[in-house]
Amino acid sequence: MAGERSGLRVAFVVANEGVEQVELSQPWAAVISAGGMAEIVAPKAGETQAMNHPDKGDRFPVDRTTRKARIEDFDVLVLPGGVANPDQLKMDRAAVAFLRAMFGAGRPAAVICHGLWTLVEVALVRERTLTSWPSLRTDIENAGGNWVDEVVVCRKGPNVLVTSRKPDDLNDFCVEMEDAFGSNRHEGR
Repeated sequence: MAGERSGLRVAFVVANEGVEQVELSQPWAAVISAGGMAEIVAPKAGETQAMNHPDKGDRFPVDRTTRKARIEDFDVLVLPGGVANPDQLKMDRAAVAFLRAMFGAGRPAAVICHGLWTLVEVALVRERTLTSWPSLRTDIENAGGNWVDEVVVCRKGPNVLVTSRKPDDLNDFCVEMEDAFGSNRHEGR
């Protein structure tokens, strides 16, 4: 994300509990190392409890609540996974409204693993080619998405959308995310 990506304002939208730690921390580090500015946006003020699979991980401070998140304040959206994270996040009306607004404004997004459940809830996968943790395949296909088994950059739709399957994809995901965040083209895949 060097050069034109310096100063990019990135919203990491998570629930207050259940985000997979590596899916938050590794993309966060990529954003920061490229000169971007990252914020954790969550339903409640305070902290978010990250998870290392079923075990508790670190706690991270919440920078802004979903109720106070405005699309004018962010250039890009990242939705990390974790099984419990999207289940809680999709029940937060302010988070759902913020995601719809970000996509509607054409802001690039990057979504990891189980994070795609939130996009299914918000009806943002129809006619998009994307990936997720394999157990979400049927949900995505039932919502009109085209599921594939690889890291994907989809430019068909209102925004550039980068998706990955699992933590093992994070290196490739971060490379694709960095490239896509510097691009806001809508043609292709």
